[in-house]
Amino acid sequence: MQISFTLNGQPTTVEVEPSMLVADLLREQLDLTGTHVGCDTSQCGACVVHLDGVPVKSCTLLAPSLDGATLLTIEGLQGEPGSNRLHPMQEAFREHHGLQCGFCTPGMLMTAIALAQDKPNLTEAEVRHGLEGNICRCTGYQNIVVAVMAGAAAMHAAGGE
Repeated sequence: MQISFTLNGQPTTVEVEPSMLVADLLREQLDLTGTHVGCDTSQCGACVVHLDGVPVKSCTLLAPSLDGATLLTIEGLQGEPGSNRLHPMQEAFREHHGLQCGFCTPGMLMTAIALAQDKPNLTEAEVRHGLEGNICRCTGYQNIVVAVMAGAAAMHAAGGE
């Protein structure tokens, strides 16, 4: 079946099988490999993307549900081509050592950005609660929590990106 949606700000039309998952569409058909699949059971959060502004786990979402929607992936956070501009949350993760191997990072970032959209002054407890659906096997989460709080403040200082 053919679906049309907005992907990272660009109109996109693709053919998909009715049973295709969004994660598979992104990685295998659209070559957007920043969205990771860590568990296939929606437990780890490595596959989080934004569907119509809401963070969702793409490993359990059927591709036909994208028809008419707006999808933002980790690749959509980059600035203008050639600018090397990072999203304020990406910059905060870099600055505060909020990543290690990087496998969970795309999902963490997408979840963190949604968490911070309306709240520049997140508390540690709010961040820890908000990230409960994202698993990192490398860290103790402390640097991630600090990075999310700094990223939220930076997002709002930059105009709420």
